[in-house]
Amino acid sequence: MTSPRVTTILAALSATLIMFLPIAWTRPGAEPSAAVTLAPDFTGADRWFNSPLLSIDKLRGKVVLVEFWTRECINCIDVLPHIKALYEKYASQGLIVVGVHTPEYDEERDPALLQQAIDQFQITWPVVADNRYRIWNAYGNRYWPAIYLIDQRGQVVYYHVGEGNYDVTEQRIRQLLDASQNT
Repeated sequence: MTSPRVTTILAALSATLIMFLPIAWTRPGAEPSAAVTLAPDFTGADRWFNSPLLSIDKLRGKVVLVEFWTRECINCIDVLPHIKALYEKYASQGLIVVGVHTPEYDEERDPALLQQAIDQFQITWPVVADNRYRIWNAYGNRYWPAIYLIDQRGQVVYYHVGEGNYDVTEQRIRQLLDASQNT
């Protein structure tokens, strides 16, 4: 049996959590913290698909969209057509898309099944397998899908979690590409 004092404290904590939960849900879509300015590299990758090994240094001067995804995540699958449209529309202007496949489940670690998913979803941009969560951890990522935009100097300038916000993401890409053409 719990004391009335413990019950009151737990009720107060629960009410506080309920009050701030909507704020916590919207926070991941905001800009990354100031602590994350330079984009981490793709160090520790298990395997690259559709590309030789890439690095942030090699991509300097380009606008880079890094998308964390996993092949069995329905939200990730729902975002793929939007990533594909951005890639098709802006690749010729200098946008590089890098898909970081970080598995949520053990069966998602299989490179043959990842290749099947890449083929099935007609992914033509570079994809890196991050089975050991090294890239995921370097970015401090916690969600699938998550999008990071990296500017020409190699700095993370935009971050979005989940589905949606497609117009804002595209607007930021256009701004970054325009900036690179005006320099």
